[in-house]
Amino acid sequence: MKIKTRWMNGIIEEADKCTTRMPWERGLRREAFIASRRAVAALRDNDARTPRPAA
Repeated sequence: MKIKTRWMNGIIEEADKCTTRMPWERGLRREAFIASRRAVAALRDNDARTPRPAA
């Protein structure tokens, strides 16, 4: 059984080193990026700001 535990520990270590993003991780990041782009566009298109600051 000692060989199996060593093998399993090696597998667990390699899994911890894995940096591949899973699809569900990418989805949340992508949604946040799109939301930030929409927020910037909304601020840019908002006419509430005065074109020239008051003196």
